[in-house]
Amino acid sequence: MRDLTDFEVADDNPDVRGWTVRGSDGQALGTVYELIVEPEAMKVRYLDVELDASFHINEHENHILLPIGAASLDEDGDNVFVPALNAETVLSYPPYVEIQITREYEEAMLRALGKEAAPANPRFYEQDSFDADSFYSRRRAS
Repeated sequence: MRDLTDFEVADDNPDVRGWTVRGSDGQALGTVYELIVEPEAMKVRYLDVELDASFHINEHENHILLPIGAASLDEDGDNVFVPALNAETVLSYPPYVEIQITREYEEAMLRALGKEAAPANPRFYEQDSFDADSFYSRRRAS
């Protein structure tokens, strides 16, 4: 989102950059570093998560992308929950190095989250894993 000067988070949605990302075990996995937007659709598709230093991951591979629908917001605190990951499984999640996001990479992410993706599906972003409404539904800005 930092490169899209005409794009901002909708008024009724909180800006989750800087929020803690927690796995199914409640452990902090990292922090939301940035929101990755599909410019044509003007929708957030991914959360760019900088993994916690306690994982001792190479600095060039310490980011992951999470499809926005694979996470949910805490009702009260500034936390993002990812039920499909925990402190152990996040280590085998495909790292994100700021490159072009390919369909192959997107499918690898979905597999790591235990989800199937139909590669030839022209409506790829219409599946639950990319549903921003479900991400924001538990908590809207007051």
